[in-house]
Amino acid sequence: MALDENFRDSIGTINEEGKRAWVFPKKPVGKFYEYRKWVSYGLLLFLLASPFVKINGNQFLMFNVLERRFNIFGLPFWPQDFHLFVISMIIGVIFVALFTVAFGRIFCGWMCPQTIFLEMVFRRIEYWIDGDRGAQIKLDRQPWNGKKIRKRTLKWSIFFIISFLIANVFLAYLIGSDRLIRYIVDGPLQHISTLVSLLIFTAVFYFVFAWFREQVCIIACPYGRMQGVLLDNKSIVVAYDHKRGEGENGRKKFRKNEDREALGHGDCIDCFQCVNVCPTGIDIRNGTQLECVNCTACIDECDTIMEKVNLPKGLIRYASEDNIEKKSKFEFTPRLKGYTAVLTILIGVFVGMLFLRNDLEANILRLPGQLYERKEGNLISNVFTYKLVNKTTADVNDVSFKLLSHKGDIELVTHENFKVPAQELAEGTLFITINNSALKGDKDNLKIGVYSGDELIETTKVAFLAPRSYK
Repeated sequence: MALDENFRDSIGTINEEGKRAWVFPKKPVGKFYEYRKWVSYGLLLFLLASPFVKINGNQFLMFNVLERRFNIFGLPFWPQDFHLFVISMIIGVIFVALFTVAFGRIFCGWMCPQTIFLEMVFRRIEYWIDGDRGAQIKLDRQPWNGKKIRKRTLKWSIFFIISFLIANVFLAYLIGSDRLIRYIVDGPLQHISTLVSLLIFTAVFYFVFAWFREQVCIIACPYGRMQGVLLDNKSIVVAYDHKRGEGENGRKKFRKNEDREALGHGDCIDCFQCVNVCPTGIDIRNGTQLECVNCTACIDECDTIMEKVNLPKGLIRYASEDNIEKKSKFEFTPRLKGYTAVLTILIGVFVGMLFLRNDLEANILRLPGQLYERKEGNLISNVFTYKLVNKTTADVNDVSFKLLSHKGDIELVTHENFKVPAQELAEGTLFITINNSALKGDKDNLKIGVYSGDELIETTKVAFLAPRSYK
């Protein structure tokens, strides 16, 4: 293990002069990289298809912040369901935290959209056009001639086209795929504001994947900071086995037929291939670092080198600090049990709330500034506003209100029976009239039923005011 800790004073992509140190990672090859490719292709398909897949007429995933409408796995969520949305987000955060405590920053290397698009789309295009690490460095240093201009123009054009496509998919998540397709059919000039938003998103994605790149993971993403709090000596991360690699006298370049063990040198031959292949430009031999995203590129590269020099694989591997120092195996620690218990409880609460959630939600509120009206025949009348939210993809027809707790009448201002369109909001005003003899005090709680035809579909409660003198 390196004794000099000065490398922790700055990030790996900044040089001694404080300028950006551009990273030219070697193209990864190996077992884990193949696994990551298959996982990435599956997640790419999921990310690109989710806005266009429908379940019971609902978009599979939609996050319409402007209209406060969200679809998660085909289930629609309205502002009235905000508590459910918050719980689902908390579940996601705790789920990621649980896996970070157990397996480090595995989410970043295997499932994060930033890593997937950068490493499996944009960098692969870059390898195809510019070549591997050595060719990229040479191309970057050479003057602007015809060859460099052609390569840069081709690469940047493809990057822009892909960024434009990603921006369209991103917009489908925000405004809905049906609306996006309609806008495309209408033509961009019919929806200038949407076109401007699309170009802004395109510019942001192009900036991130063509220039900012790994800086997102190192500087912008808060998850990288979280791992410093969540990791401990029992967390399984991409780790360098410094006890085996350094030996008693440190690492040493490889020499054929040399007895490294007798000389006291470790198995690390100081080839720097693990550094060259790292997409964030760090030396994993220095230990766990902020910049490491657990992408496993260094594992594959080190295993390849170990195989060539006839040394055992696994010098860099998935392991905990305790596993390297004490040879201890993975344990389900009390900390992990605590996270698991909290996660289980939250999932149970969330599922229970989903089952209790109605397809049509009713909110009846007193009209602001109004108390009650006294009518002939000892009748008391209150005026209310109602809002009915239809969370389904089918119209709710023949809607009416009935008093369930008291004898009285409900009169709508506009019409008696109406319909609530699919995934829409119906609102209006109604009067409730009750004989004062049926009231228990100056403020009674009424139970109101919402019916579709003869079927009771929702119930709600309101406070009904009456004169105090009538008690």
